[in-house]
Amino acid sequence: MKAEHSYGFGRYRLDAEERVLLREGQPVTLPPKDLETLLVLVEKAGHIVEKEELLEKVWPRVFIGEGNLARHIFNLRRVLGGDMDGLNYIETIPKRGYRFVAPVTKLAPVTVFQEKAHEGEALGPLPRQEIRFCTTSDGVRIAWASCGSGPPLVKAANWLNHLDFEWESPIFKHWMAQLARHHRLIRYDERGNGLSDWDVADMCLDLWVHDLETVVDSAGVEQFALIGISQGGAVAISYAVRHPERVSHLILHGAFSRGGDFRGGPEELEERRALQTLIRLDWGKSLPGFSELFAKRFVPENTSLEHQKWWDDLQRVSTSPGNAVRIMKACDEINVRSLLPSVSVPTIVFQCDRDQIVPPEEGRILAAEIPNARLVPLSSANHILLADEPAWKVFVQELGRFLGWPDAAQWLRC
Repeated sequence: MKAEHSYGFGRYRLDAEERVLLREGQPVTLPPKDLETLLVLVEKAGHIVEKEELLEKVWPRVFIGEGNLARHIFNLRRVLGGDMDGLNYIETIPKRGYRFVAPVTKLAPVTVFQEKAHEGEALGPLPRQEIRFCTTSDGVRIAWASCGSGPPLVKAANWLNHLDFEWESPIFKHWMAQLARHHRLIRYDERGNGLSDWDVADMCLDLWVHDLETVVDSAGVEQFALIGISQGGAVAISYAVRHPERVSHLILHGAFSRGGDFRGGPEELEERRALQTLIRLDWGKSLPGFSELFAKRFVPENTSLEHQKWWDDLQRVSTSPGNAVRIMKACDEINVRSLLPSVSVPTIVFQCDRDQIVPPEEGRILAAEIPNARLVPLSSANHILLADEPAWKVFVQELGRFLGWPDAAQWLRC
């Protein structure tokens, strides 16, 4: 534990050192850049903070457009809302910037207790990530990030992403820490979500592949390992068939060649249509029933309140209800099964045996129809493996062997 300064306003306390926002003593989950933006505004409460100053302090040496800044302000306003007196917190100063208008008190040092990390949760501090932007030939701006060093490893985007919010995620942090330990890890937010442009005319598999092509060209990598998770698997497969000379290894986890429209019977299709309706109506509202349903579809085993809260907040920051449904429908229309025999790069397929998002049969199809592919079954019902489950250890060991990590024979704490 240690003592730190903090700021008080309304029902909130903001710890400047620990980067923690509390509402009536309870932690409020915020993406790191949202919280950094809030801190800059609070520290200059009552004064106008010019847009240029905010951009420089929150995103030093990184170009980010005013539209993305406005989205962070929008997110903060949704989280803060108003207190019991109807107080507004952030005022827009047209053509200039923003001002934090709530009274702020600099509080005496407080005692902050840091929870002990769960056993095996992390490899250590994540390396610094750099976020950049590139533009596709159809004019969509795509956000991509790079961290770590070593042979490049590119992760194809999947439903849903947010480069900044995922950075401290209890769902994805251990993935990034492990992969960046051995590689220059390159990730991106596909069109329609995250820090990439939300207002896009079209979404489909071909455009998602084009997004990936644009990112790897912008990152300047010639040959790289490519990992596709869930929807990202079909994107990765398509890219590997189009550009086999650039893909050294293909890793597929919880992936599929056929979307929802091409597998299952009438009941499954009806269930997906009902889920799309729920998403359109309840997305981002943190409704208890919907929140639990959504979180437990992806991580049904060992789901904590922290995990559920993170999925709730991911909805709010990742995309709009309309875009969430558009991406989901485009995923259902995917069918790359005919491409599988044309994959010519070394491939490994990981498939959880009780996955509720992607039927295990889909993993077996990938391994059977991609020449010389290797199937690694994993004992888990989770679509995204958690750090403290045995299947994660198997995944890391087998992935290390496949990619030739120097310490692949040893288990590293994750």
